[in-house]
Amino acid sequence: MSGNPLLMALHSSTESFGVAVIDPTSSTGTSAVEVFDDGRGLSNTLITRVSAMVPRERWTNFKGLAVATGPGGFTGTRLSVVMARTLAEQLRCPLLGISSFALMAPRLHNQLPKEQRGQPFWIARELPRRGLVAGCYCLEGNDVNEIEEPSLVAKGRSLGPIVEAAEDVHADVLRLLELLRRAHLAGKAMPWSEVLPIYPTSPVGQV
Repeated sequence: MSGNPLLMALHSSTESFGVAVIDPTSSTGTSAVEVFDDGRGLSNTLITRVSAMVPRERWTNFKGLAVATGPGGFTGTRLSVVMARTLAEQLRCPLLGISSFALMAPRLHNQLPKEQRGQPFWIARELPRRGLVAGCYCLEGNDVNEIEEPSLVAKGRSLGPIVEAAEDVHADVLRLLELLRRAHLAGKAMPWSEVLPIYPTSPVGQV
């Protein structure tokens, strides 16, 4: 595995925090992944969790970073996106941002009736007292086309086939890492400045 670059993916759009790493110094020949149930305590543990996977003295060796951009909890999503953007900027490292709904799309696509597979479908989550957040996706082979980024759905809007969002941070952060690996091999630019968190609703207001 010595020919592989040092790559890392972060996912904190849920109460769990996922970190996945491809490390050229690893002797296992596989990606390393850890999921931590830190919840609201992530602000105190984020640096420690990442450092446990890749020591700080090796961060300058990163050849690519990736982060799940949400939708998710305001604080949790913001923490990992800010960290990823800061590292990418300071290290002049490519940064890939993918929504958490897009990451789960391949898993949830199989829940559709067979006659609807291959067509655009919606992934949705109901937010208490806020409304329905949904994004639209279509699978093209192994690739996911995000037709509409997750956003708050206007009342009265009719959507197509809908699948309820379902979290699997372990699987999704590994997929995020694989997408980063492919993008790195393809030589994509992936500027950090274009990666922003998705906040379908305002973090300030009625809760």
